[in-house]
Amino acid sequence: MVGDGHRPAGKALRAAQNEAGVPPGIWRGGGLAAVGLAAGDVVTERQAELLLGDGRHPDADRIEAERLQAGDDPAKARRATVLGRPIEHNRSPKTEKAKERIPWLGMDLTFRPPPTAHIAWALMDDGIRRVLEECQDISVARTLKWLGESVAEIRWKAGGKQRAPVKDGLIVAVFRHYESRAAESRPLLHDHAVVSIRARRRHDGKWGNLSADSLMTHIVAADTLYLLYFMEEVSARLGWAWEPREVTPGRRPVMEIAGVDRRLIGWQSTRRQQIEDALSVLTAEYVQEHGHEPGEKAGYGLGCRAADRTRPPKRTELRSLSELRERWRNSAIRAFGADVVDRLAERARAAAAAVWARVRPMVDVALAAVDVVAMVYVMRGAFKRHHLLAEARRHLSYVLRGRPHEPGLDERIVQTVIDDYTRPVGRGLMMTADLNALYPHDTEDQAVLRPLTRNRTLPLYARARLAARVLEARVHAVRRSERLGSRARPHTVAAPAVPRSGPRPSRPDRKTGRAQEQQQGPDVAALEQTRTTIEAVAQMAARLQNGVRERAAAHRHRPHPAPQAPAPSHTPPPGAQPTPGRTPTGGPA
Repeated sequence: MVGDGHRPAGKALRAAQNEAGVPPGIWRGGGLAAVGLAAGDVVTERQAELLLGDGRHPDADRIEAERLQAGDDPAKARRATVLGRPIEHNRSPKTEKAKERIPWLGMDLTFRPPPTAHIAWALMDDGIRRVLEECQDISVARTLKWLGESVAEIRWKAGGKQRAPVKDGLIVAVFRHYESRAAESRPLLHDHAVVSIRARRRHDGKWGNLSADSLMTHIVAADTLYLLYFMEEVSARLGWAWEPREVTPGRRPVMEIAGVDRRLIGWQSTRRQQIEDALSVLTAEYVQEHGHEPGEKAGYGLGCRAADRTRPPKRTELRSLSELRERWRNSAIRAFGADVVDRLAERARAAAAAVWARVRPMVDVALAAVDVVAMVYVMRGAFKRHHLLAEARRHLSYVLRGRPHEPGLDERIVQTVIDDYTRPVGRGLMMTADLNALYPHDTEDQAVLRPLTRNRTLPLYARARLAARVLEARVHAVRRSERLGSRARPHTVAAPAVPRSGPRPSRPDRKTGRAQEQQQGPDVAALEQTRTTIEAVAQMAARLQNGVRERAAAHRHRPHPAPQAPAPSHTPPPGAQPTPGRTPTGGPA
């Protein structure tokens, strides 16, 4: 609630927040109305203590006083303020040998935009800073809404084995922080969303506890949705575009604002560099012990260990946001010069114009489905629906580059994968890729795809990208063989058009952009645009040829008067010139 600062005993919360330079927390979530709160209300110390500390109504003091005045005994009056199961029931062991269960009343979800967004927020003018903070607010609110409506479940009945959907939504206290925990302060705009586990069941309105595993299972899917929303908000409000950046060779790239100097990312991510240095040592130890590169789960565990090893102590020197921004700007100017810092916004607009000149934001559901199933299959083998959902949202962020996506398009891609390209595994709790569905008559392509799951000489993501390209090439080959270009493609979804801002990039800029795209790999949207253009030209040529044949046939069947004096066979009639591709009489050659 006070950032990374220490709050002395007896100091008021608001005074401690002002001294620490962090804003007060605010309430968010669809479940606020059930406890008499509204989105945007300030989180007071007493509200947090009651709801997040005791699992009681945030206005429990007033409710308890009213019940006491009505004649209730103190125990009954207090019980009326408890939301769901009292925490005392968890703290008291039933037998002497039973271990005391420590109750938990909330979880901390952290929402952090990409590094280039931190740089723009810290070094550009106040107007852009406020716009980026507004984009952060909207993205966090929309993601929390999705979690409350589509993911959150309440445990109930014996042992919490039964699950029920949430009636209203989540109750969340959001606290915004401005800087990282590196030894030298660096900009890090991020929100801590403390989710209360108290929520109401949809079918009867009674209070219960959220299922932690349901929320934690969808953490990655929620993170990819948040980034997708943030990219769309930034592009819509500032006109910027996004491009993939490869942080570690062979690993999954991250989306960054196009045009921001990459050197500033290293300046901003000093904490990230500390973790990467420690992670390289831990990874080398893992390879030496196991004989192969760590997988996705093992890599995540190594990253957590590296972060713990390099975590610095909390700072005691606290500054306001204006002081932090001035210090960050001076540090960046000393490192890279005033020209780099002052022209950040100008270069971002120019880079966005270059991106939109070469990338058409269009989603092909069929190509998206094979890309998603290949990525998840190679990286996980067996998977669940939420793994596909997270990968589908990553695919949309890469293809659309910040353009808005059609609501429900991610779910549509996932359903296409499940219906067409997967089969159940074991008892049906997991699924995997159905290679017979992907290649019903082509065993050679199956032989190409299968070794990618076992080849440990390449990083896991690199193998997944190769598998995705194999499947995409197969889809293109099938479309060409079936001549689908003459039909409408209902599986293609175009993003809404946005007016182009800024001047058209020069020819060297366009060449540079195309070279960057070729280094990053094939662009699905660009390939789709090229294919659409070729098909349109072919259709136009076919219509012209048919028209020529119809006119020629009509000319042959038209009655002609007999010539009075036939001309010699080697001499054309007066005023007539032979047309290339036609006989002198006008018929087809």
